[in-house]
Amino acid sequence: MYIEHTRTDKIILVLIYFLLFVTVLIVLFPLIYVLIGSFMDPTALINKGISFNIRDYSFEGYKRILSDNAMLRGFLNSLFYSVSFSIVTVVVSISAGYSLSINNLVGYKFFMVFFTLTMFFGGGLIPTYLLVKDLGMLNTPWAIIIPGAVNVWNIILARTFFKSLPKELMEAAEIDGASELRIFFNIVLPLSKPIIFVLALYAFVGQWNSFFDAMIYLQDPKLYPLQLVLRSLLIQNQIRPEMILDQQVMAELARIGELIKYASIVVSSVPLLVMYPFFEKYFEKGVLVGSLK
Repeated sequence: MYIEHTRTDKIILVLIYFLLFVTVLIVLFPLIYVLIGSFMDPTALINKGISFNIRDYSFEGYKRILSDNAMLRGFLNSLFYSVSFSIVTVVVSISAGYSLSINNLVGYKFFMVFFTLTMFFGGGLIPTYLLVKDLGMLNTPWAIIIPGAVNVWNIILARTFFKSLPKELMEAAEIDGASELRIFFNIVLPLSKPIIFVLALYAFVGQWNSFFDAMIYLQDPKLYPLQLVLRSLLIQNQIRPEMILDQQVMAELARIGELIKYASIVVSSVPLLVMYPFFEKYFEKGVLVGSLK
């Protein structure tokens, strides 16, 4: 059906499309710059900026990264932490969210107040560190996976999604004699793919980009996630100029730093770029139904 727009509507639409175009440019420009910069020789990138001359391109940065055992180990560690954290987060959020979506749940108000208070008040870093230490999780993968797996916002999101499901399905199953567990696994879960994928994506992205918990709880470099390896590589290992007498050595170190910086960013972003297209069809539906109902 054709909708005829007034002059004012057309002006507003033009402004909206213009703002969207500018926003897309703002987002895409640094991404394209980093992607092209990862294939360029750092000397040419510093002196010329982005160049389309094939002679200025090099794969040395990727070769150095892919041949570095610490980088590969960090990549695998991050993948393991992110997948495990996502599984735990989804299981906890879905279980708690479904329980809170039941209308006649005993103690519903108490649990909601209890969960909501934790969104505004926390124990702080030192008590949390001492708790992790006393539980024996210090310097183990559990220190990265368990703390933070219970996210109240995700629980509320899941609860709101479950409340939007047709109650007639659950009531019909109850009449047929199905238990709560049977209703949950046979009816609710098959209908919950959108919210499950949304929660998994949130958890995966958050854990993949995280390095602070690993910096606090892990001492063994073999357990470091990729983001912590990159931090050590690009920040902690920088050498002050006054410590270097040979200017050629200093220039070479700076060149290597620039060489691997952009390639490291691209490599660390690959899982997220590969993952999102598979989740995209569930993402919009899960977010809208779970948050705006």
